[in-house]
Amino acid sequence: MTLHRINGINLNVEQVGSGPSLVLLHGFTGSSATWTGHAERFGERFTTYSIDLIGHGRTDAPLDSQRYRMERCVEDLVTLFDELGIESTALLGYSLGARVALHLVVAAPQRIRSLILEGASPGIADPSERAARAQTDAMLAELIERDGLVAFVDRWQSQPLFGSEQQLPPEVRQRHRAQRLANDPRGLANSLRGMGAGTMEPVWGQLHEIAIPVLLIAGELDRKYVEISTLMARQMPGASRLVIADAGHAPHLEAPAQFDRAVIEWFTGHINESSDGSFESDRLPRPV
Repeated sequence: MTLHRINGINLNVEQVGSGPSLVLLHGFTGSSATWTGHAERFGERFTTYSIDLIGHGRTDAPLDSQRYRMERCVEDLVTLFDELGIESTALLGYSLGARVALHLVVAAPQRIRSLILEGASPGIADPSERAARAQTDAMLAELIERDGLVAFVDRWQSQPLFGSEQQLPPEVRQRHRAQRLANDPRGLANSLRGMGAGTMEPVWGQLHEIAIPVLLIAGELDRKYVEISTLMARQMPGASRLVIADAGHAPHLEAPAQFDRAVIEWFTGHINESSDGSFESDRLPRPV
C-alpha cells in the first residue's frame, strides 16, 4: 500500500512488476484488490499500478459528494500520473473503472497509449433515462447509509447483471464478497451520488475522437454490454472487440486465464518500439 496526497485526498496505489506502465481501474464496490493475481501475472511484463478510486479501498472517502464527480476523478488521475512519473500509459478499466478510463482518455488523450475496456458504457445518452438513473442511484446511496453495507452488498450482488457469478466456486464468491465489504459505506454512497451513471455526462459523441488502439471486452452472457461494445466499436477508429464465452459482466473474475492472456497479448502488441527494437520510455523522472 502506498498513499499519495493528490488534490487534498489520499489515493492508494498498489505497484507490482517491471516494464512499461499499465494502470488498472476497478469497478464500483471494488478496489485494487480486484486485480490481485491479475497484477502479478501482468507484472511479469509490465509495471502495474492498481488504483483505489475515490471512496473505494484505502483511498479517502470525503464527505462532500461533489468531490466524487467524474471530472474531479479524472483530475486526480492526471495529477497522480505526474506524481508517479508516468508520461503515457496502457490503461485497463472495468465497469465504473472503464467509464473513468473513457473520460480520462477524452480529457487527456496524450496520457493514454492503449486501452482495454471491460464491461464498458459511454454513459446514458437519453436525458430522461439519465435523470431516472440518478434518482435510482440516490435511493441506493440512502439504502447504504440506512441499512448498512452488508445489506447493500447482498442486494447489489443479487442483480441479474451478476447472475452468472453464482456458478463460481464458493471460495471465489466469498473472496469477492469480502472485497466489496472492505469498502467504506460513505465512500460507496457518495460514489453513486457523484459519479454514478445517472450523474455522469455521456461521452458517446466523443468516441470518434479516440484514435488509440482500444480493445472492448464483454462476457458472452452479458447481452447488454455485448451490444454496447458493438455500438462503441463502430464509432471508435482503433477499436477491436473480444467476447469471452460463458462469462457475464466480469470476465476477469469468471474466465481469468482467458482474460489475462488477452490483456497481456493486446498490450504487448501495442507497445511503442523504437527503430532498434528497444522500448520507448513511458515514464518521466519522478518529481523531486
